[in-house]
Amino acid sequence: MSGLRIVPVDPADDALLRGWHAAYAEADAAGRGPQAAFWQLEEVRAELATEQASRWALAWAGLDGDRVVTTGRARGSEVDNLELMEAYVHTVPDARGRGHGSAMLAHLEAVARERGRTLLATETSWPHDDHPEGEGVVGVDWLRRRGFTLGLVDVHRELALPVDAALLDELAADAAAHHEGYELRSFVGPVPDDILQGWADLVSTIITEAPLGDLEREQQSADPAVVRDNEALVAAQGRTKLNTVALDPAGDVVAYTDLCLTAHEPDRAYQWGTLVRRDARGHRLGLAVKVANLRLLQREAPQVRRLTTYNAEVNEHMIAVNRRLGFREVERLGELEKRLA
Repeated sequence: MSGLRIVPVDPADDALLRGWHAAYAEADAAGRGPQAAFWQLEEVRAELATEQASRWALAWAGLDGDRVVTTGRARGSEVDNLELMEAYVHTVPDARGRGHGSAMLAHLEAVARERGRTLLATETSWPHDDHPEGEGVVGVDWLRRRGFTLGLVDVHRELALPVDAALLDELAADAAAHHEGYELRSFVGPVPDDILQGWADLVSTIITEAPLGDLEREQQSADPAVVRDNEALVAAQGRTKLNTVALDPAGDVVAYTDLCLTAHEPDRAYQWGTLVRRDARGHRLGLAVKVANLRLLQREAPQVRRLTTYNAEVNEHMIAVNRRLGFREVERLGELEKRLA
C-alpha cells in the first residue's frame, strides 16, 4: 500500500521542482540509454510558469518522506479537444511496485474529472526490436491493467548529423523535378505574418491527417493567436524552431516541416511536424521541405549532431522519406488512452 503524499509543484519552488525533475528524468531514462528524450528542467519550468490562453499545464510530486519518488504531469487545451487530458506518470526504478504510480495515476484521473476531461492520453517507450505490438512491455502492461488501450505505435528514429551535402543535393534535385511552380521558403523562429493564417490552417490538421490508429482526436484550432501563444512558450523554454514551407503558385501554404533546437541540449534537435496538404500530394513536397530544413539546420546550428523524430509505424510515406535521409530505428513509442466513466 502506498503511503505517498502528493503535492502540487509550484515552478517558483526551485527545490521541489528540481526534485520533481530529477525523479522524472531518472524514471524516463531508465534502461533507455542515450536515445532517451525527456524534457529538460527549464523547459518544464517554463511550461508550468507561462500563462497561456490556449492551454494549461500542471504537475504534482509524489513524496515518500522528503524524497520525490513519483511524478505526475497533466496538460490540456482550452481551444480544441476539450475532452482530452494528457496525463504522464513516472516512478523512479527503486520505488516501483509499491503502489506509488497507481496512486499518482488515480490523482490525475481525479484532476481530469474535476476539469471535465473524459479522455486520458499517455505514452511509454520500449526497445525497437522488442514486442512490435506492445505485448509484454512493462509500461504498456501496467497501463492496460489500469484501463488504458494501446491506440498507436510510433517508431523513434535518430539521424546522425551532418548529412552529407551531396546526398541533400541529390534528394533536392530528385524532388524538384516533381514540384515545378512551387516555392520553398525557410525561416528561423516565429512564422512570418504574411503566411501565418496559411500556416495555422495547415498545422491544425496534422493531428487528424497523420495516422491515428485507434486514438480519438479532433482537428486542432486554426486560430493564428494560438500559433503566437505557442511561439511565446517555445521562446520561454529556451527553444528555437526551424521551419520550411512550400507555397503553391497562388502563394498558399501547402506543405510544412518544423524542427526544434533547445538551449538545454545543444547537440540535439527534435523533428516536430511534417505535412503536405491533400490536394498538393504527389509532388514530393514532403521530401523537398525536409531536405531544405536539414540544410537550414546544418547552416544555423552546426553543433547539432543528431536529430530525433517519431513516426507512426503505419506512416509508410514519411518512413520512406526518413530512410532516404538516413534515419535509423532505435525505439518504439506506444500511445495509449483511457475513456473515463
